[in-house]
Amino acid sequence: MDTKELLGRAQEYVELEQDPRFRDEVKSLIAAGDLDSLNDRFYTSLAFGTGGLRGMIGGGFNRMNPYVVRRATQGLADYVRFAAESPAPKAVIAYDSRRYSALFAEEAALVLCANGIKTYLFSSLRPTPELSFAVRRLAATTGIVVTASHNPPAYNGYKVYWSDGAQIIPPHDEAIIARVRAVARDTRAMSREEATAKGLLVLIDREIDDPFIAMVKSYILRPQLVREKGAGLKVVYTPLHGAGRMPIERSLSELGFRVVTVPEQAEPDGEFPTVQYPNPEEASALKLAIELARRERADLVMASDPDSDRLGIAVPQGGDFVLVTGNQLGALLADYILSSRRELGRLPAKPVFIKTIVTTNLQARIAESYGAKVYNVLTGFKYIAEKIRLFESSGEGYVFGGEESYGYLVETEVRDKDAVSAAVATAEMALYQIAQGKSLLDRLHELYERHGYFEERQISRGFAGESGREEMGRLMDRLRSSPPRALGGVEVALVKDYGAGTTLDLRAGSSDTDIDLPSSNVLQFVLADESIVTARPSGTEPKIKFYASCCARPGTALAEAKREVGARMRLLEEEIDRIIAGS
Repeated sequence: MDTKELLGRAQEYVELEQDPRFRDEVKSLIAAGDLDSLNDRFYTSLAFGTGGLRGMIGGGFNRMNPYVVRRATQGLADYVRFAAESPAPKAVIAYDSRRYSALFAEEAALVLCANGIKTYLFSSLRPTPELSFAVRRLAATTGIVVTASHNPPAYNGYKVYWSDGAQIIPPHDEAIIARVRAVARDTRAMSREEATAKGLLVLIDREIDDPFIAMVKSYILRPQLVREKGAGLKVVYTPLHGAGRMPIERSLSELGFRVVTVPEQAEPDGEFPTVQYPNPEEASALKLAIELARRERADLVMASDPDSDRLGIAVPQGGDFVLVTGNQLGALLADYILSSRRELGRLPAKPVFIKTIVTTNLQARIAESYGAKVYNVLTGFKYIAEKIRLFESSGEGYVFGGEESYGYLVETEVRDKDAVSAAVATAEMALYQIAQGKSLLDRLHELYERHGYFEERQISRGFAGESGREEMGRLMDRLRSSPPRALGGVEVALVKDYGAGTTLDLRAGSSDTDIDLPSSNVLQFVLADESIVTARPSGTEPKIKFYASCCARPGTALAEAKREVGARMRLLEEEIDRIIAGS
């Protein structure tokens, strides 16, 4: 982009943006002649993708700001008025603790109201799963949650939901994207006072909170155990300055569990001052919680991310606490929920378990051992939600599902990952194992001995700016056109291309179109020893992610299995590092 075009785009934004904080930011860059900064903000427009928006906060078309939010919401409103089954469409909006989340939520609400769409706006921050629940309970056409999940403080975004309470999928996603792109310079909006006076803007809180919490508590499998012994379980919890405090504290406390919240991280704060990343996947994010748990002699540590859809835990071992990975917690929950339902006679006639293609196969082995059918879906909880919707007419019964990135869904009233219900299920599970004279780690080791020891790693690399995205594309193209014949010294047997829907058998030299999933830019390499390496560009961040999984044979002694798998994993990590370095 030449200087004249760049400055023209910057000036156009200045004219369109009504918020002086964001407008003046760009005006200052123009006055200073900072072309590099302007180029980063204007070389492209922040894309409304298949899930919505996510980007750095700031002035510019390639940033999250009031104008970009209004434009995206105008496109959404245009589609809602076109596609809504009801002549009086409705929307629900929630937001988390991030910088400007409340502002962006209100901007979106006032655009929807100006387009004649009655909008329910939460009066203060609420978690993503409660937004999904509210869409279904209020019979809304669409929903928005303003969040950038577990990204650093510089980011914000919003996710769009449809009437089933799930994030948008075809045909809605592409149709909404097209409507957003078609929005010209101007957007419709009205004042908050006018929207309220006309009954188009309605504030909500307890009328959704109370039934949401009641629903979460209803999924307790052993209520008598919880009533009798719940007070004996002490949980240290941190919301990481996000939206999880109210629903998780309330759910656990009302069930009788003792909850101690980390005071330094209890209050909402979009700067996330006590952590580098507000992500329960990061060990550093649980540091304060574990320190408190040692002092309190707690039985369990829990952490939710800012919009409270992800849950991380740590458990006591030998006087300290051990972090449990997302794959491990998913395996434990699958085992507890399926075994408990079978024991209590509450398994559906056709039980179903769902996981993503990058989630450990240990979970699949566990689910199948209880007679559940296992579905593998693409990364993204919207694909799990889509399956649940299809089960409503197929006669299959959803029991549990999740993904490796600390996301789980216990119930069907929510159609996205839910840290609130997962926290309650985890507390009950920990209490049950203690009642059996075991710890969660004891049970995990039993699962490893029965089904085989599994170990997983994720290796990511960021690709900043315009050139970075091009570099990321070249890396995927190279892996697709010239797949490696071996990884970590082990032969690659199969190459699964989820973009083309094909499986290439490198041994036989044959290719089959046998992947019945939506097209996605993902490559998966299945090795001769059953290890799996998956390459997937992130859909929400400018990075590529490699997932590696290795396993030992069932029945192998745990110590031996860990040595064997650890050695193979180190070789795979070195190989992946070389692939990334060569990009």
